[in-house]
Formats: sequence, structure tokens, C-alpha cells
Amino acid sequence: MAPSGDKGRGVFTSSAIDKDVVIEIAPVIVMNAEDRALLDQTLLHDYIFEWGGQKKQCCMALGYVPVYNHSYGSNCEYEMDYDNDLIRIKTVRYIREGEELFINYNGLDL
Repeated sequence: MAPSGDKGRGVFTSSAIDKDVVIEIAPVIVMNAEDRALLDQTLLHDYIFEWGGQKKQCCMALGYVPVYNHSYGSNCEYEMDYDNDLIRIKTVRYIREGEELFINYNGLDL
């Protein structure tokens, strides 16, 4: 983790990473729709993920997941494991040493 210009902090590599490598597996704290409504009124809204098949719940990922910055041209993607309450971060291309890691906050739908 290091400063990332106007984005605050970001996650950076300490060595090169190949494509299709899982670089983080993070447990999540799952919250119900009522908790989500409250969180949506706080700063934490920017750090939670929609969760579950109907996306009524939300989750807070632990580890570095909340610190990955957004890019539509992301070099990583996230995979949600609803059965085990985990989020995996995986590279989608070769990443150079020292490069910042990005995810597309909108998932794979765009």
C-alpha cells in the first residue's frame, strides 16, 4: 500500500505478477439490507460491495480489498464466493513490478 496521487492510497506490486494469478483471498463481513441502508449514509458506502444473488445485502471485505482503486481498464478483477464469504482478487494481465493494482468497481457487467 502506498500513496496514489489524487486517489489517496492504493495497492501496488512489489514484484511482477503473471496473468490469472489470485493475489488476495479476503474474508468478508456480510450485512443485511437494513445494515446496508445505514451504511449507505456513511463514508463506508464507498468501501462496501453488493452481496448475494439479489444484491440486497452488502459486505465489507477485509484485507487490502477496500484499498484497491477503480479503473475501467483494470488489471485485476474480483470474484465473489458467496458460499464461503470470500472475495478473491485475480490479475487479468501481466503486471509489472511497482505497478498499481486496480479493479473495476462495476464488476464484469460493463
